[in-house]
Amino acid sequence: MTGICDGRVVIVTGAGRGLGRAYAELFAREGARVVVNDLGTTGDGRGAASEVAEEVASALRAGGGRAIANGDDVTTTEGAGRLVGAALDAWGRLDVLVNNAGFVRDRMFVSATEEEWDAVLRVHLRGHFCPAQRAVAYFRDRAKAGEKLDARIINTTSGAGLFGSVGQSAYSTAKAGIIGLTLVQAAELARYGVTANAIAPAARTRMTEAVFADMMKRPDEGFDEMAPENVAPLVVWLGSKESRGITGRVFEAEAGRITLGEGYKRGARRDKGARWEPAELGEIVAELVAQTPPPTKAYGAT
Repeated sequence: MTGICDGRVVIVTGAGRGLGRAYAELFAREGARVVVNDLGTTGDGRGAASEVAEEVASALRAGGGRAIANGDDVTTTEGAGRLVGAALDAWGRLDVLVNNAGFVRDRMFVSATEEEWDAVLRVHLRGHFCPAQRAVAYFRDRAKAGEKLDARIINTTSGAGLFGSVGQSAYSTAKAGIIGLTLVQAAELARYGVTANAIAPAARTRMTEAVFADMMKRPDEGFDEMAPENVAPLVVWLGSKESRGITGRVFEAEAGRITLGEGYKRGARRDKGARWEPAELGEIVAELVAQTPPPTKAYGAT
């Protein structure tokens, strides 16, 4: 198979189902050699099933692609090290890391438990940190050895991270954190020839079907806007050499729509040139709010 990722070695975490599987399949069709990582947990992160990753890798090979399976836990340094090592052992290099693994344990904030909070932040934040750190250690070593890299980190945020989502405080917090991580990675890793971008996909997955059942239903006919395959082209393009120079960006992808996020930026300002008194600030803040567009409402907000 040949395509825009011909010969590139790609790791996709959480590639056993949904979006991750769609990414792995399209990367393989576009010529990449793919490490299919999945722990095989339930939709809320419990249990494990090693056959999940192997089933996808076998299907890719049967279709003429090049793929191996990996069932390591990406939230641990050891598991992430074995994951990166699997790519190096199989093909001697790594070019692209797609951090996609995750799950939800939704709860209204007042009812959320510490265990739910910790579990969700662990899979999304540690699940991005650990694989990326191991991959970056490899990228840095190759760059310092004189190799000219064209490497990619593609992170996964969410509309919940961009705008908030009622009933998803832990998930929204984790996904917002991933945006911050992406910005820092882009700034720090450019010197090594590594770009970092994030996507906020909207598609049918185990997570979204549970929360937005009506929205995620398959249509009886016509374009299936919520198919995860709709998001995959952007991810694969970002993983290709063609995306060189695009870094520190957040893209929303849904159906046939791609939106580039603007991110936080400074709005209206008042400078007294001295320390404010508390009693002065009511009028000033009211002016600032009136002159600055309101934030997008959180999903589910009334």
